[in-house]
Amino acid sequence: MISIWEQETFYRKRDIIIVGGGFSGLWTAISIKEKFPEKSVVIIERNAVPLGASTRNAGFACFGSLTEVIVDSQKMGWEKTLDLVRMRFEGLQKIRRYFKSEDIDFELCGGYEILNNDEPLLHLTEVNEKLKSVTGLQETYSLQQDKIKEFGLGKSQFLIENPCEGSLHSGKLLQKLLEKCYELKIEFLLGCEVKNIEETSDELNIVLSDGLSIRAAQCIHCTNAFSSKFLENENIIPARGQILLTEPIENLKLKGTFHYDEGFYYFRNLGNRVLLGGGRNQDFKTEETTAFETTEFLQNHLENFLKEVILPEQEYKIALRWSGIMAMGAEKTPIVKQITEKQFCAVRLSGMGVAMAPEIGEIMMKSI
Repeated sequence: MISIWEQETFYRKRDIIIVGGGFSGLWTAISIKEKFPEKSVVIIERNAVPLGASTRNAGFACFGSLTEVIVDSQKMGWEKTLDLVRMRFEGLQKIRRYFKSEDIDFELCGGYEILNNDEPLLHLTEVNEKLKSVTGLQETYSLQQDKIKEFGLGKSQFLIENPCEGSLHSGKLLQKLLEKCYELKIEFLLGCEVKNIEETSDELNIVLSDGLSIRAAQCIHCTNAFSSKFLENENIIPARGQILLTEPIENLKLKGTFHYDEGFYYFRNLGNRVLLGGGRNQDFKTEETTAFETTEFLQNHLENFLKEVILPEQEYKIALRWSGIMAMGAEKTPIVKQITEKQFCAVRLSGMGVAMAPEIGEIMMKSI
């Protein structure tokens, strides 16, 4: 049983409960509280710190490589693809408006993509023409052959550059968002898992672990890949992204954020270390999971990629290995909508949560 003190403070009824304290949950709370400062907002997060993909990603500030945009346009059409790219691009701009670069280690170092055949180059002019309305640039993507040698990527045939992309420190960004939430008087219940939601015509009763509960007028699900229990009718497929990080490498030439094979592989320098992730297209079925593990098969595959593509003829040692859980679906458009009279969701960010969450928060704020 809880005390009267807890009942009237931590577990009192709120206007809005947000389930999930990752990037989408935090940005949604901030957007709502800035627009409606009178509303009481509490974020329920089952972990001590947010997990999922928010603190387990590769720290990319990107909006899509050339081949990814080409494939998306062929699958979804240009209208949906441009909406998606615009959302990511504007999300990154919002991050830069809210926080100083030095506070989140943001670096506009450029985004690059390695190509091993010239077929995507045939679409370069069309893609640049389409993206002009998003980035304002004549050439969002350009061929930069001279940089192949500069970055030590001698085995690569073509290198495409996107000057609008960069990298950041995901942990520091999350900390700055938490600071912003506290400043706006957004409250938190950490270490609580939502077990059930009972909805009546008057209110919601959110049943938590340990037999506790909290009432609310509205609830927003921002749990991305961990939403299946409450959003069983939605097309949400968990996708684990495995990552490795090397020890410092002397005279490392690599600088920037890099994509390979439609974004299925991604790597960057972290100071003088190499961070590499991806490869789930080698074992899709196994990686459709919410388990935070690394597998011997995929880690070996990533190490081979590191040896052959990124650091040919260079010595290295692995310092860390980890994984993050993304949410995918039949297409990359996020699911941001009302699901019952009093419940909403903002999920399925398709591995682009860093860039998309600021805009998702804005959309959600306008929906409630």
